[in-house]
Amino acid sequence: MRAIVFAGGDPLDPCWHGAVANADLVVAADSGLGHARTLGIRADVVVGDMDSVDAETLERARFQGTRVERYSTLKDETDLELAIATARRLGADAATIVGAGGGRLDHFLANALLIAAPDWADLRIDALVGSARVAVVRDHVELQGAIGSLVTLLALHGPASGVTTRGLRWELTGDVLTPGSTRGVSNEMVEEIAIVMVEDGVLLAIQPNGGR
Repeated sequence: MRAIVFAGGDPLDPCWHGAVANADLVVAADSGLGHARTLGIRADVVVGDMDSVDAETLERARFQGTRVERYSTLKDETDLELAIATARRLGADAATIVGAGGGRLDHFLANALLIAAPDWADLRIDALVGSARVAVVRDHVELQGAIGSLVTLLALHGPASGVTTRGLRWELTGDVLTPGSTRGVSNEMVEEIAIVMVEDGVLLAIQPNGGR
């Protein structure tokens, strides 16, 4: 089951509006509820401490049948972490995170580390951040995009070994990428479909312009 998780931060770039249609489950993290509303999408559930969502938006959603799961402002988790956990609890095995990049730099970095964390190894996660698409790679992922469009591969939470690519200009074959290495930055697609595989560890496969 595929979930769309609306985070706070910047609203969804118009280029991705079609990508969030027909989800099986919609979860909003606090003010992410407003982003869903702007697109005319009803959230099944909204979670968080509700410190940033507009009160009128929250009440309208409640009236329309959205379940509200309110947490203390003293919680240990961010609203996005709670939202991803909620999506999994409700049966999702794949999640697309929307709007997790805007606002504060610390939130952006925390969100990048969050979606690649070992806790979500049973979820296939990608994120739409501005005009970029980010895919979490724990085994393999297929990337679609225009020939010449950029792809960056970054290792998180430790080395990623056995990294193999197909359809990129500078191919990797069983290579190791380590956190902090820039070796995987600014590769290019030479086919409209590229494959990224990893045997151990986790990568972020980032298409800065969404494959365009």
